[in-house]
Amino acid sequence: MRNISIINACTDLGVNVDGAATGPQILTNELKANNISNNYLVKKDDKKETVDFKNSSTNKETIDDFVKEFNSLLLQMHEAHFEQDMYNEQINLYNKKMQNLVLAVKALDSKCEKRNLTAIDEFNKELYQIVYGCLVKNEFPLTVGGDHIIAIASTLASIKHYKNLGLIWFDSHGDFNTYPTSVTGNLHGLPLAVATHYEKSILAPFHDGPFYNPKNTVIVGGRDIDPWEWGNIIDAGVTVFSTKDINEQGVQAICKKAFEIASNGTNGVHISFDLDLIDPEVAPGVSVPAANGINLEQTYSLVDEIVKYANIIKSADLVEFNPKFDKDHRTENIAKNILSKWIQCF
Repeated sequence: MRNISIINACTDLGVNVDGAATGPQILTNELKANNISNNYLVKKDDKKETVDFKNSSTNKETIDDFVKEFNSLLLQMHEAHFEQDMYNEQINLYNKKMQNLVLAVKALDSKCEKRNLTAIDEFNKELYQIVYGCLVKNEFPLTVGGDHIIAIASTLASIKHYKNLGLIWFDSHGDFNTYPTSVTGNLHGLPLAVATHYEKSILAPFHDGPFYNPKNTVIVGGRDIDPWEWGNIIDAGVTVFSTKDINEQGVQAICKKAFEIASNGTNGVHISFDLDLIDPEVAPGVSVPAANGINLEQTYSLVDEIVKYANIIKSADLVEFNPKFDKDHRTENIAKNILSKWIQCF
């Protein structure tokens, strides 16, 4: 059993919904185990940048036109995703069309762009140094968020230390937008693209090490992926197992495939677990819920499967608990059970 450092990453700067910054300390306050060697706290100090959409002067007909175009592209992307022999020319054409459309949408409200970027970079720089310091001391860093923006620091610190890692992203969302494809300016939609260096321009100025190979990167439970993200994911070569895949093939089979891909030719695996992977009827306490997630039985089965690979897991995150939206402590209790299991087994 390894010594574990608990790192409370208390921020919600990456998302326009408040509350996730208060989650980590609630989840870790009562954790007790002989192998917990340190308990760190990184807390946001800056106020969020806000955008007043109510006073927007954007023409409604213009928005409606964009929505129709998005819907059309969404249908095309779903067809492309399941087409095994999709040609590169089709991918490039889709990406170009979608990027031009997104840039046009962003032009409607330039205030949305790169929201909280400076504050996020400052927060993640501190978190990055703490995670890397734990690894140098041969401790297992267990980072508890906060929104998923914190995974930029934790993933990159881990691969800086281990040089070559695979990455499994347990999440209902892809988090594989780049700045040009992000309409909202909420930067929590970019961390996986940053960790794999698909997004090369922002959010990792403090990192001076390698990045994750997309071919060793897996999204598990993806079901609410933006249509423009699909183009990025296909182009990068990231593997996606959807909630439907989990339902049809079972938790054990999907977990086995994910770890095989992530560990193939690497020195280990980083895991990042977003609680919105779970169906919001089961775990409502998240900032951005997505319908049709895994149920409670599947959740605990997945946790049991994950710990079977403890010997190759080098670092981990648990993110996006938002007590503001929880009901009867349901999400809190699930998250605490996950943390307890990890602490016992990692």
